[in-house]
Amino acid sequence: MPLTLTAPRLRVRLPAAPPAKRVLDLVGAVALLAALALPLAAVTALLCAVRGGRPFVREPAAGLAGRPFRTWRFDTAGAGRTGALLERCAVDGLPQLLNVIRGEMSLVGPRPEARTDRPDRLLVRPGMTGLWQVSARSDLPWEEMPLLDRHYVENHWLGMDLAILAQTPRAAYRQRLA
Repeated sequence: MPLTLTAPRLRVRLPAAPPAKRVLDLVGAVALLAALALPLAAVTALLCAVRGGRPFVREPAAGLAGRPFRTWRFDTAGAGRTGALLERCAVDGLPQLLNVIRGEMSLVGPRPEARTDRPDRLLVRPGMTGLWQVSARSDLPWEEMPLLDRHYVENHWLGMDLAILAQTPRAAYRQRLA
């Protein structure tokens, strides 16, 4: 079913995402959760011990067509060096695999935001990783990141998603060393 977004003086109709993207999201998220089950359980237990309570936080985000949802993340605030290490190693966002399974997010897409004034972002599901993360220009100022999001929205296809997914571990490792 095509998606229609309407903004002042703008009406955009895009075809629905190909079923292959959803299959990739589901298979990838389930496989990652299965492969990472023990480390994720260990991180959960560690955060419970360090923080003395809830290990997760749910943050508001705008999804496909502006539908509100809440992203899952490890709650690293107030966890000192442990929280900083989890953020630096990009582990804090791994619970978003649950959002991918629920169809609220994709493995690849623009960064989720609580609200946006850019209608182009609402044409695709937000992603756990994206062009902004794996780009050689990942040191761009925050204000220039929307250009990468727009490029993804206007040009994405399954091959691009696969390339981004393949580059994500290296980009995360490179970021960890920085």
